[in-house]
Amino acid sequence: MLRQPLLMLARSQQVKNLVTAMPVSSGIVHNYVPGETTEEAVTATAELVEDGLTVTLDFLGEDTLDAEQADATVAAYVELLQALSAAGLTRRSEVSVKLSAVGQALPDDAGFGGGHKIALENARTICRAARNAGTTVTLDMEDHTTTDSTLAILRELRKDFPETGAVLQAALHRTESDCRALAYEGSRVRLCKGAYLEPEGVAFQDRIDIDKSYVRCLKVLLAGDGYPMIATHDPRMVAIAASLASRFGRSKGSYEYQMLYGIRPTEQRRLARAGETVRVYIPYGTEWYGYLMRRLAEKPSNLSFFVKSLISKK
Repeated sequence: MLRQPLLMLARSQQVKNLVTAMPVSSGIVHNYVPGETTEEAVTATAELVEDGLTVTLDFLGEDTLDAEQADATVAAYVELLQALSAAGLTRRSEVSVKLSAVGQALPDDAGFGGGHKIALENARTICRAARNAGTTVTLDMEDHTTTDSTLAILRELRKDFPETGAVLQAALHRTESDCRALAYEGSRVRLCKGAYLEPEGVAFQDRIDIDKSYVRCLKVLLAGDGYPMIATHDPRMVAIAASLASRFGRSKGSYEYQMLYGIRPTEQRRLARAGETVRVYIPYGTEWYGYLMRRLAEKPSNLSFFVKSLISKK
């Protein structure tokens, strides 16, 4: 019942101003975001890699309406990739990019063909830096209004960077069809349930229906020729994925599990010790508010700890 109000709060400027006054090291924030700087992100990556995990890193930010901010985000990714390479971590880590953070949401009069083309060129720059560093990029998926643009940019990027990963959200009605279109050899596809508040016309609203869609999509991806990235913390889905992987003759290493930083870390390590590839999604940077609110919406029991953090600040 708290999910919808929390997702609405994610867009409240007043609440955002209060919450973002907290240092990132305080309370629940640090549980999900290891730091704000490149150095802190690389340190967190090294610690996870040491434990046998792999990593994808997200420089936080979204819905950028300023071209200079989009350029700054691109620069941050290039800096991160260079730092990961210098630390010898790129074999076990990659980056995840939200296209709205690199210009997708810019208006058509922003120049250079509008937000879609700006995001494409900025993503191309990051993909080139990733390849030079010896790693890859995955394009995060955002709310349903950006899906067509994101998939179109993916198609363009894969012409030169076929290793670029996609993300699909099982909550959307269209996703099973999108899975079929992307389940080809060499195609990396992360399947998640979806963390955005979407209208009934485009998305399943009931948790059971979302779960059923997730399983249908899993079947398509695991039966296909691509590389499925199974993003879930749900123990039932982990078990179902393992069963389906066995049914479709998938060997370990031909797919991977993905989980968020700070969520079910013991399970992450258990799976890795069992020989599974497990990738941890590390967000970092100063723009952590929207990300944090979506994590709270997924697990509202965290809200009491979060409120205590706010109260203790006063």
